[in-house]
Amino acid sequence: MKRIALPIAISLALCTTLLVSYNAQADRPFILPGMTLNSGNAPLITFDAAVGENLFYFDHNTLSIDNLIITAADGSIVKPESTALGKLRNSFDLRANLQGTYKVSIVNDMLIANYKENGAPKRWRGSAENFAKEVPANAEELQVFQNQSRIETFVTNGNPNNTALKPNGKGLELQAISHPNDIVDGEPASFQFLLDGKPVAGVKVTVIAGGARYRQKLGEQSYTSDADGKIKINWQGAGMYWLQARTSDNKAAIPAAKERRASYIATLEVMPQ
Repeated sequence: MKRIALPIAISLALCTTLLVSYNAQADRPFILPGMTLNSGNAPLITFDAAVGENLFYFDHNTLSIDNLIITAADGSIVKPESTALGKLRNSFDLRANLQGTYKVSIVNDMLIANYKENGAPKRWRGSAENFAKEVPANAEELQVFQNQSRIETFVTNGNPNNTALKPNGKGLELQAISHPNDIVDGEPASFQFLLDGKPVAGVKVTVIAGGARYRQKLGEQSYTSDADGKIKINWQGAGMYWLQARTSDNKAAIPAAKERRASYIATLEVMPQ
């Protein structure tokens, strides 16, 4: 019996190690600002967009900035400066000409279809407008879902304000109860999640502090939004944090899509007391 138990124990330990390693090195997209709190006359703020195996490290792939939207402190849309496309990160600068808070977002909305054509597996991605033109009407074993994603961060010049934080009413969004540039360690922060502009219950939220490569445990925190779409986060110290929220429903853009998957990601900085 002992000779049998030992290989089983070794196998279980190996499986556990692989699972921990996989969880610790999952691919996580983020927008990382050089500084979230700034001051002065039109400070220049730099950003990196990437997909990291370790949070806030450029060790895996770039994050496309084709659908980058920068909302200024007065609610207007402004363009980035000095865009640079790299192999592990894409970078850009923001000239914060106004006092207040800027919202920096990458927003995507697409359909994903899996099907067979003459027995061969096919995968298609694109807009709802192009679906009917590019996917065969008689596609075999057709499976379609809509994927909406929003990746954000926030920076402030001077005193924070809320104008840029107004939700757009499309997809999964974060409604700031606690201002995202006024978060302090030791003080819980409250946020509300909206789906198409309305509070949504049951959103699964994961919060991870940066610097995980120097910890033995990933240390993720899990939350679920309440009936009003709200969560309250207790921070694990000062530093940069990655927040991811996910939900799904059957309200896709076209009848062929049976499911809509909506995700939201934010990079937040927690300041020390």
